[in-house]
Amino acid sequence: MNKTEISTDRLNLRLIELSDLDSIHNLHSLPETDEFNALGIPKNIEETKSIIEPWIVENQLPKIKNYTFAIDIKSNGKFIGLFGLKLGNKKYKGAEIWYKIHSDHWKKGYATESLNAVIKFGFEALKLHRIEAGCAVNNIGSIKVLEKAGMIREGRGRLILPLKSGWSDNFKYSILETDERKSN
Repeated sequence: MNKTEISTDRLNLRLIELSDLDSIHNLHSLPETDEFNALGIPKNIEETKSIIEPWIVENQLPKIKNYTFAIDIKSNGKFIGLFGLKLGNKKYKGAEIWYKIHSDHWKKGYATESLNAVIKFGFEALKLHRIEAGCAVNNIGSIKVLEKAGMIREGRGRLILPLKSGWSDNFKYSILETDERKSN
């Protein structure tokens, strides 16, 4: 099994395992984390299991192209969220990131800390050129996180996200290996 881990001052990001199923199901079931997410709230834990099983299989490949990390607090090992890094076509040396933090842990800097660590991992360990992210235009929390980490807003996709509240525009962000990176 691949042992990729990313560590920060307060957090450990480790590849998810089936033992994370209950924590991930709880995270996916929160109305707060679902508001700007196109996944939707799962009907039951079996639906969550069917979503994460391919992620776990991918994490076990010799060359991972779609990393899915659990975010744990270092001091107590508590699961607080997920972070994804999906590699694109090798020629373009790019990836797309996404994250979801349990609402009990919002506004504590954990998303920004995780994002900075994954950006560093992407550019230094994976030798990427570009990392992208998308964000619903009304998701003020994620906009702040992306911009704090030094990601640049590049554009707006019109009515691209099928949210529970209806179709939403999406901001596109990116950071290049040559861009200034911000710290927490």
